[in-house]
Amino acid sequence: MKMPVTRRSGTDSHDDDTSSLNEPSPTPEEEPDKTLRYTSLLCLTLQNALLILTMRYVRIRGGDMFVASTAVIMAEFLKTIASLLIILFQEGSVLKFLKHLGDNMLFQPLDCIKVSVPALIYTLQNNLLYLAVSNLDAATYQVTYQLKILTTAIFSVIMLGKSLSRLQWISLVVLFIGVSIVQLNSEVSNTTHVSVEQKPMIGFLAVVVSSLMSGFAGVYFEKILKGTQQSVWLRNVQLGILGVVIGYITMEIKEGDKVRKQGFLFGYDSVVWTVVILQSYGGLMVAVVVKYADNILKGFAASASIIISCIASIMFFEFHLSLHFVIGVMFVVLSIYMYARFAPITKVLPFVKQSSI
Repeated sequence: MKMPVTRRSGTDSHDDDTSSLNEPSPTPEEEPDKTLRYTSLLCLTLQNALLILTMRYVRIRGGDMFVASTAVIMAEFLKTIASLLIILFQEGSVLKFLKHLGDNMLFQPLDCIKVSVPALIYTLQNNLLYLAVSNLDAATYQVTYQLKILTTAIFSVIMLGKSLSRLQWISLVVLFIGVSIVQLNSEVSNTTHVSVEQKPMIGFLAVVVSSLMSGFAGVYFEKILKGTQQSVWLRNVQLGILGVVIGYITMEIKEGDKVRKQGFLFGYDSVVWTVVILQSYGGLMVAVVVKYADNILKGFAASASIIISCIASIMFFEFHLSLHFVIGVMFVVLSIYMYARFAPITKVLPFVKQSSI
């Protein structure tokens, strides 16, 4: 019996790949993945909004200041523990759990080396983001960091063979303009009291480099996830372990003497731990998003979180709604619609397959 089979676009051929908006209408079997895709995007949006608000707060307030590199290490450590617990739950027993880790990690060293590339980049990127948010006001930081959307799109085309229509490229520009209009509202920066010295040029350079790192590492990790059989949680264990090691080396080089003198957890309180947990949770959410959606949609989720951050500022930080804010929101909504509506059409080619009947 001859049946038409949809051939997926791009270079990914993994059976579990449920790519993004470029796919045909989902079958009933694909609906759970579709639900997980948009649920993870929603959670990532909320996580990003809370993270930027709390991260900026803990870096500009007075009092004892924690060492940022230790927070990066703790976030990677918590992410590793959470991923291990999920794998243990999935395997159902300790013996199966240990066998799973041995088969996929200890006996596949080359695979771990491959994961070390995004692990190194993510760790350095997280350290740079703390540097950036410590030296830039919230508006400049968030606007400049939207460069990661453009870099992600470019790396997706180059590394994954993804195709974007002309209107999709325009939508990326529209998104950046809309977010810029919102974040360039001068009233935002006036609501924040800064208690530490700011070095805008250092912060700007940190954001630019982080944007490039984010685009490359995100697409590289997406290619790993969609091109192998290992689960997203196992990949997070690999990323987390390597991230802790790389993060510790970074801490020793940069601030080893300071940490040994003051203590690893110096300056930590409930708010700092909230930042660490949010950053750790965000790492897991990003992995789920790039597995079940794609990396450019992850960028849109992050951008939408900026709008939520502004709304939170209105409610809790006396931010006043302005015409700039309304226009910016309209641009962002339009860009999201354009990206979804004008995706390239996926070709459906006939393919002969023997029926099991």
